[in-house]
Amino acid sequence: MENELPEEPGTGFWAKNPSLKIKEFQSFLSIRFGLIFALNMQITIIYYWVYHITNDKLSLGLVGLAEVIPAIGCSLFSGHFVDLNEKRKMVLFCIVSYAIIAVCLFTLTTPFSLDELGVNTTLYFIYFLVFCGGIVRSFMGASVFSLFALIVPRKNFANATSWGSMAWQTGSMLGPLAAGLAIALDGVLAGMFTVVIILLLLLVPILSIKTKPILKKEKEPMLQSLTQGIRFVLKTPVLLGAQLLDMFSVLFGGAVALLPVYQKEILHVDEVGFGLLRSAPGVGAMLTLAILAFLPLKTYPGRKLFVAVTGFALCIIGFGLSTNFILSFAFLLFSGMFDAVSVVIRSTILQLVTPDDMRGRVGAVNTIFVSSSNELGDFESGVMAHWLGTVRAVVAGGCLTLGVIAITFFSAPQLRKFGFDEDKEE
Repeated sequence: MENELPEEPGTGFWAKNPSLKIKEFQSFLSIRFGLIFALNMQITIIYYWVYHITNDKLSLGLVGLAEVIPAIGCSLFSGHFVDLNEKRKMVLFCIVSYAIIAVCLFTLTTPFSLDELGVNTTLYFIYFLVFCGGIVRSFMGASVFSLFALIVPRKNFANATSWGSMAWQTGSMLGPLAAGLAIALDGVLAGMFTVVIILLLLLVPILSIKTKPILKKEKEPMLQSLTQGIRFVLKTPVLLGAQLLDMFSVLFGGAVALLPVYQKEILHVDEVGFGLLRSAPGVGAMLTLAILAFLPLKTYPGRKLFVAVTGFALCIIGFGLSTNFILSFAFLLFSGMFDAVSVVIRSTILQLVTPDDMRGRVGAVNTIFVSSSNELGDFESGVMAHWLGTVRAVVAGGCLTLGVIAITFFSAPQLRKFGFDEDKEE
């Protein structure tokens, strides 16, 4: 290839990372990074904004609920639709839709809008726009998952997944940090405007990717098509076990939605401190993924998945009990490191076992699991904090995660014994 460096076979950076020599994958990585950077920056600003205009923990949970309902409810239909349509066009449609939502949120943050609408009406508009973002997310997850497999050769899936996860985690780290800095320097308005600009810039890399063939051309009854993705996951024990383990761990062990409460009432730090806390899991994940790019997980990935999720749960319990900013940052950083290992293993399993003509529908089912763990986890955190108090809610969630890990370890032997070499390209 024209951009391949002249190094000996099997040695050097490019030989160990063949996926990076694919120009369309480079564009894919920039889209993945930019999109998650913008969306994490946006949701961080929204959580901060909502809590500071309402001072209500339950309102934070409702932000997560507003996104998870459409993300889950529309996912099966979106998977069917993505499989029948050209994938690059679907990703382009999602980016444009996100940009329109960002413009609307930016408009709401202007002082004139808040004065004219009042707090309650503004809050309802925020929930509505987050709800619209959840609809777009259901299509985006399936579209990006499908486009990945049309850009990267199957033999490079593990390596490309590590780099894709690194791009995602880097955006997850820098987005919240940028949000905290934007709020501290120039307020919520400047942060929302930055999100709009970033989303518009993503039109450049997506348009540089060529249109892709539609692998599923025959149409079938919609109900049958909608349920095929679910049936496939349910009949694949390794995939089902990995998805359930990740879903319940993040559902019970997530503490991100409560960071505004920790910032204001427990750790007593400013907006920059809030941004640092929010970005800490991403920092840890990026460090781990950088290591995995050179030292990939080749042996006993199933066992390593259980170790990683256990480490994640223990970190969440430690964070919940901490009243020191540096210690809290460290616990969140290590939680991100453990979570990165889990993400790489689960994502690689997903790519390896999914047939090409079902990627949209299986990707949509994956979106259901991810949304159930992340946004529904945010809602669960808000409700638990409202009932039990913030610290007890986080610690109880970490303990529940340990229980889920123990149950899955003994009930999913296929996952425990799984190895990537079991599903090589024929």
